[in-house]
Amino acid sequence: MNWKQIKPYVIVIFGSSLFALGVNLLVVPLNLYSSGLLGVSQVLRSIVNLVISSQSQYDWSGYVYFALNIPLYIMAYRSLSHRFFYLSVLSTIVQSIVLVLIPIPQTPLLEDALTSVLVGGLIGGIGIGLCLREGGSGGGFDILGMYYALKTKGGSVGRLSLILNAVVYVICAVLFDIETAIYSILYVTVFTLALDRFHTQNIATHVMIFSQNKEIKKKIISQLRRGVTYWHGYGAYTDHDMDIIVTIISKYEISALKKLVLDMDEHAFIVISEGLHVIGNYEKRLLNEE
Repeated sequence: MNWKQIKPYVIVIFGSSLFALGVNLLVVPLNLYSSGLLGVSQVLRSIVNLVISSQSQYDWSGYVYFALNIPLYIMAYRSLSHRFFYLSVLSTIVQSIVLVLIPIPQTPLLEDALTSVLVGGLIGGIGIGLCLREGGSGGGFDILGMYYALKTKGGSVGRLSLILNAVVYVICAVLFDIETAIYSILYVTVFTLALDRFHTQNIATHVMIFSQNKEIKKKIISQLRRGVTYWHGYGAYTDHDMDIIVTIISKYEISALKKLVLDMDEHAFIVISEGLHVIGNYEKRLLNEE
C-alpha cells in the first residue's frame, strides 16, 4: 500500500481529531452546543446530566453521536459510494474517541466567548472540510448534506447543514437560554463558512485557456472527463491563431488542469474564476472514487 492510498485515511483522522478537539477545548467549556447530530447528542447529554446531577468532566455525547449515525451509515452505503462510507465511519469513530477521551477544561481556554466561538468554528470547519475533500464526511448531517449536494443543483453541504442546525438551536433556546443559542448559532455559522470554503470540490470554477496546442482540449476531455467548448481566435500583437478553450471544473481539479495544460504548452494563458452558480449539465464530483 502506497502513500496515495493511505493519505485519505490519514487526513480524515487528522481532520476529525481537529474538529473534536475544537469542540471539547473551545465550545463545550462555554456550555455551547456544536452543530448537526453532535449538537443533538450534546443536548441529550445536558438533559440527562441535569436529571442525574452529573458533573463529569468527560463528554459521553460521543457514544450517543456514534449511535445516531448508524441509520445514516446505512443510507450512505446504499446510496453513495462505499469509499465514502468507510471514510465517514472512520471519521465518526475518531471523533467519538477524541470527544470521550479529551477532558473538558473547567474554565474556557480563551477568556472572550466570541473569540472562542470564532476560533472553534474555524478549526471545526477546516477539520470537517478536510474529511469532505478526501471523499469522506464527518458523519451526521454531513452525510445528508453530501446526498443533498449531489442530488440537487446548487445544493451544498454547508447550506443544508445550516438549515438543519437552525432546528437544533431553536431547541437550545427553548430548553436553555437565548444567549447559549445565539453563541451556538455564531459558532455554526463560522463552521459552515469555513467548511464550504475548504471543501473545494463544492466550488465551481470557470477556466479559459488560450493556447496554440490543438490537443489540449482532447486531453481535458479524456483525462479530466470534463466538457469543453472552444473557438478559434487570434493574438492581436502576433496575429497568430490559437484555441480559446472554456471548461467548468471544481476548484479541487484546478491543480490537475494547470499541470495538464502547462505540460503541453508552457506559454499557455489561463484565466480562472471561482464561485460560480452553474445551471445545466455540470457534474458534481463530491465523492472521490480513486
